[in-house]
Amino acid sequence: MSQVARFYSGPGELVAAISSAFDAAGLDRADLRPVDLAPVDEFHIRGRAATLEIMEALGLTADSHVLDLGSGLGGPARTLAELTGCTITGIDLTPEFCEVATALSEWSGLSDRTRFHVGDATATGLADTSVDGALTVHVAMNISDKHALCAEAFRVLRPGGRFVVYDVLQGEGGDLHYPVPWAYDSSTSFLATPEEMRELLPAAGFEVISEVDSSDESLVWFQQMRARIQRDGPPPVTFAAFLGETFGQMAANQVANLAERRIRTVMFTCRRPV
Repeated sequence: MSQVARFYSGPGELVAAISSAFDAAGLDRADLRPVDLAPVDEFHIRGRAATLEIMEALGLTADSHVLDLGSGLGGPARTLAELTGCTITGIDLTPEFCEVATALSEWSGLSDRTRFHVGDATATGLADTSVDGALTVHVAMNISDKHALCAEAFRVLRPGGRFVVYDVLQGEGGDLHYPVPWAYDSSTSFLATPEEMRELLPAAGFEVISEVDSSDESLVWFQQMRARIQRDGPPPVTFAAFLGETFGQMAANQVANLAERRIRTVMFTCRRPV
């Protein structure tokens, strides 16, 4: 198992832990919807709101086949499948994440439109021009060879198809405060700058349609989440289920990193030329 996959792998039995937490909260697993799972499976800054922006940028229909590179617990995939009717294939390096993603799709009635496979986002094994859209959400910061990631997205995408990258980028405020939710230290953290992304995507062949910096909104999102937890208590299942006891420090560092402009959250919408 790679160092990155080990970072995201919890103490084991994550499916059972999440199931027990839902049972304790009185949530019927036979009646779950993706919005109910968002506190644990939308594992990215601004959560479901960001996923909805990605969905709009991709311009999906019920006939679309979409690739999620680094699909994690499958939150974005399920949200897109539920709201557009599309079919999504998720590729993730962490076997336990794929196991949990498959279970959560079964519980929410979306296993027919979402499939999750263990694999490398830079070498998926999918056929050339085999998908209508592609996305990657808070994944490239763990990948040193970002050109390989972008080139793989370009290869599998049909001409005219869109690729959305929503990622944490290096800000101008200096080195990060560690740990963060994707790394304990700089050994597995590979943040690109906005300037580097502006070069990487066209170098892979993409036309960049838009670039949206949501860093200010991200900071507000963290502040609102903290206030909500203080008021109502934490949701039944949170990211701490697989990040463990250090999650509190990771979250605090994220807020500091954003406030001090050490990180930026940016979404690039790209198109493979026809």
